[in-house]
Amino acid sequence: KGFITTTIGVENGKIAYIGEDRADIENIAEVGNAMVLPGFIDQHVHGAAGYDAMDGTREALSGIANALAKEGTTAFLATTMTQSPENIQNALTAVKAYRAENPKDGAEVLGVHLEGPFISLKHVGAQPIEYVARPAVDTFEEYQSASGGNIRLVTLAAEEDGAEELVRHLKNTGVVASLGHTNAGYADVEKAVANGATNVTHTYNAQRALHHREVGTVGSAMLFDKLNCEMICDTIHVSVPAMKLVFKNKPLDKVTLITDAMRAKHMPDGESELGGQKVIVKNGEARLVDGTLAGSVLRMNVALKNVHEKVGIDLARTVESASANPAKNLGVYGEMGSIAVGKKANFAVLNEDFSVALTVREGNIIFKA
Repeated sequence: KGFITTTIGVENGKIAYIGEDRADIENIAEVGNAMVLPGFIDQHVHGAAGYDAMDGTREALSGIANALAKEGTTAFLATTMTQSPENIQNALTAVKAYRAENPKDGAEVLGVHLEGPFISLKHVGAQPIEYVARPAVDTFEEYQSASGGNIRLVTLAAEEDGAEELVRHLKNTGVVASLGHTNAGYADVEKAVANGATNVTHTYNAQRALHHREVGTVGSAMLFDKLNCEMICDTIHVSVPAMKLVFKNKPLDKVTLITDAMRAKHMPDGESELGGQKVIVKNGEARLVDGTLAGSVLRMNVALKNVHEKVGIDLARTVESASANPAKNLGVYGEMGSIAVGKKANFAVLNEDFSVALTVREGNIIFKA
């Protein structure tokens, strides 16, 4: 583990060799002192550049995909939110069409993170409360059908009626069950893990906090090694000591950096929108009018910079939390998430200050500074 100086050869969108310098392979780029990292995978992002996955259009998905490329992200889950069934289905249908088309510009849409509507009324966060629904296998299957089988991860409240059955169903159909927007206590989490839950949605945020007589969702997230902890490392949603606590308590491959960004990312400060609600963006913070945090405007390369420089995590481990870990969590590590022969030629090329010099997806440059 660590950094080496070498040549990477790419053929047909895949990594053909590492270390040789073959003249017959065309040169994509000389990167000098920059770091060539595996392309980042953002498994929880709602929008960017004025677009949101809930817009339900090709234009929105393309706009998000191309904006994320600017931060070294080469793959992501288009993340929905608690909304009317019609709006959710519209967003899912758009992802199905976009995935079928598979455009080569911007980051790849790996599928959908269905965040809501199966959440707790006690921890709605910035989700519209009137559309919260109880966890139900038949409702999920309607959504999965609309998506063309592209829902890869579902956030749900483990303590709600119907959650146990849904978690088991997700596990049996190869979808990641994630605990989030939840009031789950230790016993609820223990049961959910036994039933197949493997992920925690934005650890700390919109979930039952740690208390010494009931460790809640947060304490349980750290106790169960099977749970992969998403974290919004913008130092706004989660403080630096809180980040340190997670990194100290989780196995190396069970912390995943996410942005949970909304449409205001890559846009100037001012008024924005999330799920039909007015959002004010100021000094890097996105909040509803009542002050509730409404997603982030975090960029993935900045999340890495924060984790390495402020949290003090080794650079190789920091990089894995944005690449290998989400890839393993989503079951795509065989094709992406590390730099290895045979995998997709997905690279984030970062300068020493963590600014993005170049982003490459399947051998094609999708962003150049």
